[in-house]
Amino acid sequence: MKKEIHPEYSKTTVTCVCGNVIETRSTVKDIHVEICSNCHPFFTGKQKLVDTAGRVERFRRKYRRGEEQPAPASGETGA
Repeated sequence: MKKEIHPEYSKTTVTCVCGNVIETRSTVKDIHVEICSNCHPFFTGKQKLVDTAGRVERFRRKYRRGEEQPAPASGETGA
């Protein structure tokens, strides 16, 4: 390996929003993540639906089949 061209590989902490802290080694000092193996649905077996600004509900209303769709409230357009 050539000297003085590689980044420094040192200890770092990975912090998840759930509060889980993992110590590892990386070229980045501190890493903050939104989801980790401690809170990810694949590893926990629990489904966690992250809904941003009602997008899931809007999608379900738009593509609802076989059910009667509610009439838009006054002032709303169908577009």
